[in-house]
Amino acid sequence: MGVLWPLEPATAAKHRLYQRYLDAWWPILLQTSQRTRYSRPRVTLLDAFAGPGRYEGGEPGSPVFILDRLLHHTAVDRMNLSPHRVHLVFIEKDRARHEHLLAELTDRFGKLADLPVRVEVRRGDAGRDSLPVLTELGAWGNPILGIFDSWGSVNVPLEVTRRIARNRSSEVITTFGPNWFSRREELNADIFDEVFGGREHWEPAADEARPDERWRAWLGTYRSALRRAGFSYQLQFRLVPRTGQPLYLVFGTGSDAGLKAMKEAMWKVDDRDGESFQDPRTRGAKPDGQLDIFQVSDACDPELIELVTQRLALGRATVETVGQWLLTETARWMPTHALKAVRQMRQDGSVAVQSPGKLTSKSWVSLPGVA
Repeated sequence: MGVLWPLEPATAAKHRLYQRYLDAWWPILLQTSQRTRYSRPRVTLLDAFAGPGRYEGGEPGSPVFILDRLLHHTAVDRMNLSPHRVHLVFIEKDRARHEHLLAELTDRFGKLADLPVRVEVRRGDAGRDSLPVLTELGAWGNPILGIFDSWGSVNVPLEVTRRIARNRSSEVITTFGPNWFSRREELNADIFDEVFGGREHWEPAADEARPDERWRAWLGTYRSALRRAGFSYQLQFRLVPRTGQPLYLVFGTGSDAGLKAMKEAMWKVDDRDGESFQDPRTRGAKPDGQLDIFQVSDACDPELIELVTQRLALGRATVETVGQWLLTETARWMPTHALKAVRQMRQDGSVAVQSPGKLTSKSWVSLPGVA
C-alpha cells in the first residue's frame, strides 16, 4: 500500500459514525459546569493509527475531520478551547504517511502552534508510544478518548487499554479490518498474548474451525479483553456496507452518557452506501439499515426481535430490564426499543405477558415454557 489509498465504503460509514459521536463527545466534556471541581478538565483525543490525512479521492482522513469539526462545532464558543485544555494526538508509524499528514494539517489549518488547541503529530508505534506520549502531555487524571483504528492487526497491548480504562472518564474505540481474523498458523502468538493478556484468552477463537463464525469469536474475545481491562460497557458490532468488505468495531466506556452517545450516533448515521450495523449475537436476522431513532415503523427489525428472544431465554424479566439489557449488551439498540419489541412479540404469540392490564415498562414478560 502506498502513501494514499482509496476510501472503502465501510471506512466512510465508520468516519460518519466518528463524526456523529465526537459532535456529542466534545460538548459533554468541554461544557462542564464551572461550579464543579472538574470545571475545566484537560481532554485528550488520541488517534493512534492516524494515516496520511487524506485518501486518493481527496476525502479527508480522521485527523483532518476530527480537528475541523472541533474548530467549527456549533458549541465551540462555549467550549473554552485552549492549548492547555484540549490535546489532539496523532500517531503514524510510516515516515512518508507521517510527513504527508503533517503537511495536510498545515495546509488545511495553518501553523499548528497557532491553533486554539494543542495538536501533536508524532511518528511512532501505537502500541509502544501511546502511553509515553499521554504521560508526556499530562493526560492522566483527565478524560481520554483513544482511537485504535487499524485496517490490519491491532498490535496494541492490553496494558494500553487497561491504563486508559482505569483513567477517569476515558474511552477507547478499536476497529479491525477484514484480514485481522487470520488463520491460526498465521498468528503471532507472542503479540496476541500482549493484546489479549494471555494465551488462554484468545486460543479458543483461534481454534474456531468454521470460517463464518471466526470473526464472531474474535470480536467477542476482544470485547472480553476490554471488560478485563476495566471498561464497564463494551459494544461490539459489524459494519456491513452494500459493497466491499465489512469492518469490525469494539467500543469501551465506563460512562452511561458515553454509551448512549455512541448508540445515538450509530442511529443517526445515514445509509447512503447501504450499510448496516449488525450485532454479533444474531445469526439469522438481517437489519433493515440505520433508521432515525425516533422514526415510527409498524414492524420491528428482525434483529431486535431475535435479541429480545435471546434475553428472555435466560428467564423472565420486566420490559424495563430487557431495555437496560439492550442498552448495555447489544450493539445498537436502546431501552426505548424494548416496549415496541415486546408488544409485537405478544401480538405474534411468541411472548407471554405475566402482568395484568396495559403493557408497560414494569410488565413482566417471558417466553412460553421459560420460567
